[in-house]
Amino acid sequence: MESILPLLKETREASAAVRRLSDRQRADLLISLAAKVLANAGYIIAENQRDLILMDDADPKKDRLLLNEKRINDLAQSLIDVAGLPDPTGEVFVEKTIEQGLSLKKIAVPLGVVGVIYESRPNVTIDVASLCLRSANACVLKGGKEAHFSNTCLVSLIHETLEEFGVPKAAVTLLPTGREFVGELLTATQYVDIIIPRGSEGLIKFVRQNSLVPTIETGAGVCHTYIEASGDLDKGAEIVINAKVSKPAACNALDTVLVDRVVAESFLPKLKEGFTKWNVEVFADEISYDILQRADYPYLQKAGPDDFGKEFLDFKCSVKIVDGLDDALKQIELYSSRHSEAIVSTNDETIETFLREVDAASVYSNASTRFTDGGVFALGAEIGISTQKLHARGPFALEKLVTEKWIVKGDGQVRW
Repeated sequence: MESILPLLKETREASAAVRRLSDRQRADLLISLAAKVLANAGYIIAENQRDLILMDDADPKKDRLLLNEKRINDLAQSLIDVAGLPDPTGEVFVEKTIEQGLSLKKIAVPLGVVGVIYESRPNVTIDVASLCLRSANACVLKGGKEAHFSNTCLVSLIHETLEEFGVPKAAVTLLPTGREFVGELLTATQYVDIIIPRGSEGLIKFVRQNSLVPTIETGAGVCHTYIEASGDLDKGAEIVINAKVSKPAACNALDTVLVDRVVAESFLPKLKEGFTKWNVEVFADEISYDILQRADYPYLQKAGPDDFGKEFLDFKCSVKIVDGLDDALKQIELYSSRHSEAIVSTNDETIETFLREVDAASVYSNASTRFTDGGVFALGAEIGISTQKLHARGPFALEKLVTEKWIVKGDGQVRW
């Protein structure tokens, strides 16, 4: 294929058919797709295996790629959850009559065509399609080559369902995996209304620097947990271990533990058992290295400058000793990607200061950063976690897949 522009043109044309569907029809379409996903679980798993065998077992992204029976059931449930959410289009934000007798109304309308570029996560194919269709948008999907068979399989099921509802298949378009088509997508302003990159920091940076289409940045998460001097250290250890090992390749996984100097000797050995079980490699500053070495922690390295502000996406993390809240806030301000940050503390004033001062999409007290997720936040699903401040911040979900339109009604008024 020499150009993807004909595909993008078809998607733009198909978006009109999606907009014409009623709220009930869009919900029923997703419910029908959920049933089709469950009925084709064996087919999906077989196609997913074709992708998995091509990826190195040591690659931490392999878990992102995996589709098993449980994850397929979760995909189907997500479709049903999104179908049950209220229609975000048509909401009236402002309604008034101005001095000239004109009736004004500002309403929510679909964005139009949403382009998403993502890596090694076939679940994103279903998440994006469901959110876009529920909000009366068409979508263009640019998945990675590592998930080619999985994505192709899932999109074929989406196409079958679209045709059953009289909607052109082009309403959900899966682009070829070749990287040479990314530049064309990023400059297709006549066909695509918004681009959302979901993946590595490198991908997000490339899209931000090269796209002529407006973008929403999602994905990269450098997440800290600060163990404050008054914190419950047992709870803190459980939170830190969970945030690191439950899904290390997720963007909301912990990357750096900040420990108040006052409790470092007591706290750090509490991580030994949980971290050892998962072979977590710890990159520790000078003081924490000495404490963990005396605790006989087996997977210990001395931290270098690049180990702070790093998204590990693996069973690895860094540890730094800080002198109180102000020092912790400085470290987070310096190294955070503005995704998810947490404090473990029993001091209400300190907690409130942390929650107020930390500049991030999600800020936690006494809980794991792993909760930053559209489904967990009862948003049905998400396209990604937005770390920017314009249009959307945090889980980019159904409610944000709309823009505004002014409806103006008159009776012959003119303005000179």
